[in-house]
Amino acid sequence: MRRRKITVIGAGNVGAAVAHGLLVKGLGDVVLLDVVEGIAAGKALDLLQSGPVEGWAYDVKGTAHYRDTADSDVVVITAGVARRPGMSREDLTATNARIVWEAAKQAAAYSPRAHIVVVSNPLDVMCYIALRASGFPPNRVYGQSGVLDSSRFRTFIAQELGVAGEDVHAYVLGGHGDEMVPLVRYAYVGCVPVDHLIPQTRLREIVERTKRGGAEIVSLLKQGSAYYAPAASTVQMVQSVLEDRKRILPMSVYLNGQYGLSDIYFGVPAVLGGDGVERMIELNLDDGELAALNRSVETIRRAVAAARDHLKSEGVWC
Repeated sequence: MRRRKITVIGAGNVGAAVAHGLLVKGLGDVVLLDVVEGIAAGKALDLLQSGPVEGWAYDVKGTAHYRDTADSDVVVITAGVARRPGMSREDLTATNARIVWEAAKQAAAYSPRAHIVVVSNPLDVMCYIALRASGFPPNRVYGQSGVLDSSRFRTFIAQELGVAGEDVHAYVLGGHGDEMVPLVRYAYVGCVPVDHLIPQTRLREIVERTKRGGAEIVSLLKQGSAYYAPAASTVQMVQSVLEDRKRILPMSVYLNGQYGLSDIYFGVPAVLGGDGVERMIELNLDDGELAALNRSVETIRRAVAAARDHLKSEGVWC
């Protein structure tokens, strides 16, 4: 029986941590790809040598060539540059748009039946780029955003109450950025609404900390950004696809009328299974929540337009 195959494009901290998580979960053979010769091969060999200790028997291959990714079941795109001092958001978007376009196009050519999970930032914009570059249907191209943001939200609530994080159920919607929308009204600890347990003032502080979750880690590290939690969130998504778990996960998906939005990638709860995004869950939002989401929408649309114009200027947008 053919073993499952997962390709991770980008062998930086996030990509390597994703590869490790996939192996720990026993999800299949892993190909780690990076355009810098030797980086992926070295990390893959290191991972392979940990197999006898950690107890997995899957193959790990590092490469700089897309032909080695052929017939992958899932392709995870983590490739891209981090924002550096003096780099504008527009510069970051333009640079990563070109990288993600090439990664998605090449991956799709070698693995036409694969699912693409986007992790590169700015996340919602890069999902749209990957969709257009791959030519795949939208149900097979989606992004890891809300799983991570919601995990941060759940963590801070759990810390506040001194309970297990897995017993906190909460969603963060919207774009993966400063204008994300943590939904306090839909947050529960066990079966108890969180606003019955935590004062509103403190909840607002937790919401703001969630929005700054990534930036807080960057400020502590000085160099680099988060990778353990992003990787764990990505692995959860891949597992739900490969094992057809049909998990309800908040993630960046292509909307075509849902929530009154069309032709945009946006973070909402969706059922993720063997067919990819099988359906979206439309929550009943109040006026304040809708207003917050609409602010996030405008930011994403402007960024997508800028990325599209940049790729057109390079002659690669189609």
